[in-house]
Amino acid sequence: MDFNKIKFLLESEPSYRLKQIKKALFSEFIDNWKEVSNLPKKLIDELLKNYPIDKIFKEEKVLVSDDNQTLKALFTLDDGLKIESVLMKHRDKRRTVCVSSQAGCSLGCDFCATGREGFKRNLSPSEITNQVLFFSRFLKKSKERVTNIVFMGMGEPFFNYDNVFEAIRIFNDKDGFNIGIRHISVSSSGIIEGIERLAQEKLQINLAISLHAPNNELRTKIMPVNKTYPIEKILEAVDKYVKKTKRKVMFEYLMIDKINDSTAHAEELARIMKNPLYFVNLISFNPIGHSLFKPSPGHKIKKFKQVLEGFGVNVTQRYRFGREIKAACGQLASDN
Repeated sequence: MDFNKIKFLLESEPSYRLKQIKKALFSEFIDNWKEVSNLPKKLIDELLKNYPIDKIFKEEKVLVSDDNQTLKALFTLDDGLKIESVLMKHRDKRRTVCVSSQAGCSLGCDFCATGREGFKRNLSPSEITNQVLFFSRFLKKSKERVTNIVFMGMGEPFFNYDNVFEAIRIFNDKDGFNIGIRHISVSSSGIIEGIERLAQEKLQINLAISLHAPNNELRTKIMPVNKTYPIEKILEAVDKYVKKTKRKVMFEYLMIDKINDSTAHAEELARIMKNPLYFVNLISFNPIGHSLFKPSPGHKIKKFKQVLEGFGVNVTQRYRFGREIKAACGQLASDN
């Protein structure tokens, strides 16, 4: 479903029609135009004929985790490409959708299934918002709503900046999804141009940086993008962002056994996490394909966290969602 095409149709209609359509699609989450009682029959007939909304994507397949807390959807786009998105149900009633911004990814990180696919193309604003619309319709059945959105799915959001932020404005639109801007997070591998652009936005979204190593040598081995965007340059850009926005920044750190999880690594990381508005999120590595990487054992993650805390670093540990259905961090791929 391409909302921009629907907007084009409404250009000859009174301006309030757009507001009515947005409310029906993105607030009431209708799945048939006949449900919209305040539209004229002629317009409904045209919408039914040319812009059907009963099915959001060409094909849709859903997997559910054993604990029913995670749902992963495999979507087939109009051109046949496939993407994945995840709905996470938190115990505190938050309902978070992990959104993809690209089909595939160009970064080639060793620990990520998406990166192994290579880059195919950017997603349009509608293809991004439709992922949240799909899960919104699903949650409507249980009288629930999506409360949070994280751009932590397939792709590098800052390489699709314009489309991502057009989608974010639709999510935040009070006449549409009406999701609080502080409930939307964007995770980047440290694309400096994107960090600099975000600092100029008047949007208080949450910024996360996928760091995963405390030094350039190790980070380059597991994240080739570090050759272009080394740690010191990323931190310089983040410091400027923090100074301008006064916003906290999360640094994601994937815990990989015998790769980046030693006490020395923790101490090295602590030394570069000195800004009081920085905080570290530790994530247990999730197995992918034939990777030789293994997740750090629990006792090593605990020790790593203690070392960071000993240095005064703000640190949290991410709860795992949907590992058994390949819906966890780094596991999204079009061929799952």
